[in-house]
Amino acid sequence: MINKLVIIGVGLIGGSFALALRKAGKVKHIVGVGRSRENMQRALERGAIDEIADDLPSALKHADVILLATPVGQLGGIMAQISPYLEPGTIVTDAGSTKQDVVRSAYSHLAGYLKNFVPAHPIAGAELSGAGAADADLYRGKNVVLTPLDETSADAVRQVTELWQACGAHVSQMNAAQHDKILAAVSHLPHVLAFLLMNHVSFSTEHDPDEPLHPDDPLRFAGSGFRDFTRIAGSSPEMWRDICLANREALSRQIDAYQKELAALREMLARDDSEAVERIFTSAREARRRWLENKS
Repeated sequence: MINKLVIIGVGLIGGSFALALRKAGKVKHIVGVGRSRENMQRALERGAIDEIADDLPSALKHADVILLATPVGQLGGIMAQISPYLEPGTIVTDAGSTKQDVVRSAYSHLAGYLKNFVPAHPIAGAELSGAGAADADLYRGKNVVLTPLDETSADAVRQVTELWQACGAHVSQMNAAQHDKILAAVSHLPHVLAFLLMNHVSFSTEHDPDEPLHPDDPLRFAGSGFRDFTRIAGSSPEMWRDICLANREALSRQIDAYQKELAALREMLARDDSEAVERIFTSAREARRRWLENKS
């Protein structure tokens, strides 16, 4: 049982964490810290938090756990702000989608508290954002990856693990570099492709965005496949800007590899090589089938 949980950034991720722990009966009092008063009021109305913090010193006083759930580009600055007010027993964790940059920030700003810092990434989300999108069941059955530092205590890792398990998540561990390499391929690259495809198609015919679609606009004919592929293009641009920049080296390698795949397909089409095209499509279908079978 947590007596006092502080969530800095009560949006989809932070708000869902709060609601899930409240539903599981694992927290007594939740304090929210955020930039938007309107969003914080919404979190209060939804029961994600019990109190809107007036200032950091009072918010962090006697805190058992602090969750940093802001875009990753803000985490370094937030660590610097909270460091003077941390108490010896307070556990600090985050929910950032990149981890090497978060670890570097921790070494810079939380040097005296590294034993209580547990970097984490819940691999769950939606294209919606804000406290209004928070869902107590968001993490049920989803993966959460912890990337502890060498200095992180086993007790801190245990406590954070138990919190995510109380949310219904499956918890695993790996090092930060491995995490960023994997997520560049299965999360960051797909989001980039969705954003770019949406731009590519929507800008292919010029029209006033405030006017109804032009009769010749390709989007008039887009079906469920296009909708499903581009769903994640509805995600927060600020959050994904920060993620892409934070993991730019691993993401750039994935973009280069994907461009080679596209170039190879283009050559197959130029050669009218139907067998080669069918082979790569069949291989992809089988890989997806195996993934779904293992996933279930």
